[in-house]
Formats: sequence, structure tokens, C-alpha cells
Amino acid sequence: MLEQYVGNHSKLLVSDLISKLKKEKFAATEARDISVFLDRAFVRLEAWFKWFNTTQAGKELGSYYWHGRDTATIRELNPKTLSSGLDDYPRASHPNEDERHVDLRCWMHLAADSMHSIAELLKMDKDIQKEYSLTAKMLSDFELLNQMHLDSENGAYYDYGNHTEKVQLTWKIVETGSNYPRREFVREVLEKPVLQLVPHLGYVSLFPFILRLIPPDSWILESQLDVISNRSILWTDFGLRSLSKTSSMYMKRNTEHDPPYWRGTIWIPLNYLIVSSLHHYSQEPGPYRERAKTIYNELRSNLIRNIVGNYRRTGYLWEQYDQKKGKGKGARLFTGWTATVLLIMAEAYPEV
Repeated sequence: MLEQYVGNHSKLLVSDLISKLKKEKFAATEARDISVFLDRAFVRLEAWFKWFNTTQAGKELGSYYWHGRDTATIRELNPKTLSSGLDDYPRASHPNEDERHVDLRCWMHLAADSMHSIAELLKMDKDIQKEYSLTAKMLSDFELLNQMHLDSENGAYYDYGNHTEKVQLTWKIVETGSNYPRREFVREVLEKPVLQLVPHLGYVSLFPFILRLIPPDSWILESQLDVISNRSILWTDFGLRSLSKTSSMYMKRNTEHDPPYWRGTIWIPLNYLIVSSLHHYSQEPGPYRERAKTIYNELRSNLIRNIVGNYRRTGYLWEQYDQKKGKGKGARLFTGWTATVLLIMAEAYPEV
């Protein structure tokens, strides 16, 4: 849901705030006010973290998955993941407790790291500091992340779960118990699912990149830059599409009445996070620094040009943008997350 998506991004704001406090970028009175706020908010932040850390945990230590997907649906091509905020982004075809969602794992690392930083800043009990420090350290373990989510053949990250690609929506006559059977668009599974990495490349695949968990000298970073800059995958002249053109779910309807949402169109909040990390890696010493800088400049320019062009033509900032022609789509007056274009213009990015 939207509230959850915004909630996840607030973790970035807390992380950025703490980083700037440590670097003494605030005046003394501002720093004091922020510390007071964090002290008062800590009990609520801790309750929030512990709720996620228990209710959304996976079977494997250090794994998480968004709970609540419909395991019995016969009308959805791919059961939605509303709690993630990325509603119809394709996950495992058959939800179960073996699932591992790479985006949630990355969010939990950021949350644990933020909680540790707050506790350290406020000089809280050493046991509290240690608890969050250990959790953050485990979730930042690059080898463990790769064991759970990396396809080593192409250097891309994926969800893991009980999955088959042989799923389709088909018109069928459904008996209703009356004299008038109905014609409905229902899900048909043509192959038994197996536990595997879920081969849908898109925004979710980039979360280890977005939250900067990839070392700047790793060959995996080069693979991430390949994915981002490839026109056959995510790159367009208007921003990065949400799902690769190579995905079997690309621009597919999820039900008779649900057109594709996070299955190809361009969303600005995720593009902002990706641009932010491109900027980060363009500043880090390493063999891919210059390439990250080139991609950063091109993507930033494409986003600004398209959003400003749409605004001049229509007078609105749009919820999302078409990946073929860049036209604004969805809800108008979307001055919440689409207004992050101003941060892109100002090159104001969070310090994760």
C-alpha cells in the first residue's frame, strides 16, 4: 500500500538525518532539537522495527518476505504484494513461507542500521546498541545476500520462491449453481512450480544497488550498471522502466480489470533512489566510477527533461510516466513523490 511505501522511504530520511548529525552539518540548536525528537520517537521506531522483524521474517535467518499475498487466487495472473507498495510487481507465482523478498531484506538492513545509529547517538544502553549493530551487520553481509538472492550468471538480484513461468489468464465458463454460467478470466497453471530465483528483472532487483550494499570494486556493480543502461532491459529516454522488457510479465494485465501498474511504466521515486546511488558510486574510488558518472548524468537529464516537458504541456506532475513516449499517466496533481525531481535537479540525495 502507498502508506507502507512512504513509510519505507522515511527510513531513508532518518538515516540521512543521523549521517548529517554525525558530520555536524546542523547548528547547535538544530542538532539539539533533532536529538530530542529522536529520543522521543525511539520507542515508536523500535516498536515499528520489531513488528517488521517478527511478522515479516522468512524461514532462513536473515531473510524476509512481504506477508499477506493471496495463496488461493484464481483470478490474478500473479498474486499482488500490496504491503510492499509495489502492488502488481511480479513475485513468485505461488506464495508460501519459503519466499524471500530482496527489497524487504534491504529495507530491514537500513532500518537496523538506523536504529543502531540513533541508539549510539543518544548514548543508549550498550545492549540495545549491540542488538541493532549485530542485526545490521548480518544484513549487510555481502556473501549472505548473494547466497540468497544473486543469479551469478548475470550478476542480477532476484526474489526467491515457489515459482513457474507457465501461468496464464484464460477465458473459461464457470458454473454458478444457477441456470446461467458465467464467462470469466481465470488463472491457469500449466507447470508445477519449483523453488527458485524468480526471473523478473526490475526495480526490486536493484535494491542492493539502491541501498549501496554492493562494494564499489565488485564485478556485480558493473553488472548492475549494465542492467540499468541497457535499452532492452530498463533504460528509456524518459527514465528507467519498472520491469524489464524481457520479463514474461512485462505490461501484462493482472486480472480482467487490472491493467499493468508496476510492470513497465516509469515511477519517479524509484528513479530518484537509483539516480542517488549512481551519484554515490560516481564519487567512490573504484573501476566503475566513471561509468557510473556517465550513466548518472544521462539518466538525470532524461528524467528532468521529461517531467518538466510534461509539466509545461499539461500543468501537472503525474503519478507515473509512459515508458514508450514519456507521457504522464495515472493520477494528476501527484506532487508528492514526483516532486522529487526537484531534489534531482538540486542533486540533493540522502546519505545512506
